[in-house]
Amino acid sequence: MSKRTITVIPGDGIGPSIIDSALKILDKAGCDFEYEFADAGLTALEKQGELLPQRTLDLIEKNRITLKGPLTTPVGEGFTSINVTLRKKFGLYANVRPVLSFKGTQARYENIDIITVRENTEGMYSGFGQKVSEDGQTAEATSIVTRQGAEQITTFAYELARKENRKKVTIVHKANIMKSTSGLFLKVAREVSQRYPDIITEEMIVDATCMKLVMNPENFDVIVTTNLFGDILSDLCAGLVGGLGMAPGANIGRDAAIFEAVHGSAPDIAGKNLANPTSVILASIQMLEYLGMADKAEAIRKAVSAVIEEGDRTTRDLGGTHGTTDFTQAVLDRLN
Repeated sequence: MSKRTITVIPGDGIGPSIIDSALKILDKAGCDFEYEFADAGLTALEKQGELLPQRTLDLIEKNRITLKGPLTTPVGEGFTSINVTLRKKFGLYANVRPVLSFKGTQARYENIDIITVRENTEGMYSGFGQKVSEDGQTAEATSIVTRQGAEQITTFAYELARKENRKKVTIVHKANIMKSTSGLFLKVAREVSQRYPDIITEEMIVDATCMKLVMNPENFDVIVTTNLFGDILSDLCAGLVGGLGMAPGANIGRDAAIFEAVHGSAPDIAGKNLANPTSVILASIQMLEYLGMADKAEAIRKAVSAVIEEGDRTTRDLGGTHGTTDFTQAVLDRLN
């Protein structure tokens, strides 16, 4: 039986160090992957003169599974978001952002277990109609929501809830004001919900959702929403469990998936052995679950949880004094 080959994009800034951490842990857990490495972001721009080289796109398409570190899109005109480009190129319509409480973090809440399912290719991130008037006084952008897009993302959310034995899906919208786009999303989501009578459906306006997530986050289970709202809410949820360093992300399509750290490339601490690799380790756990390797995913999760709870060689953002390599070794020690 041939080994599964994974495309690995180390990324920019702290990306290579935290990706190295995740790969060592995957290997120690006995995952037996082959890795093909590819460049993207500033690293690729400096080496090859483009943010997304064709070889990188070819490897993503060939292997269908990618583990990605944080990428930097240069600020300025002419540079399109690399992440948005990848999502559109490979039809990665579902952005899955779980947050889970780990004992030992400096989070304000305990017992948080929420998944945000965000539509990944439409809405305000469609990229259509963006223009600024010649006099610089007016800017426009077009939000596009389709029935097909709304149906596939809400179906994905309900199927995920059923697969993970979750009890409730909260449909988040702004249909009271954005009656066309958010209205269509809500209408389609309601139709989809009728096919899942075993799951509680809740509807909530996005601003109320923000307030209730801060006040009573334990009342949420699975959230499904459009692109812009999902981007904001998933970061808010990350704040509930200690920040983006504790939050992974998956971009999933019909025949490809990219798993990633959702935080930035942190160039100010790159090369200093300070970064917390937890986000990308948790993303690799998502990858294992996607590949049906639940036993290895759970072994790594337990090891990470134990390290954080015991404060064993944890990084500064977790209240410790250690760096990336020490934290990684602490996880590896528990996988013996």
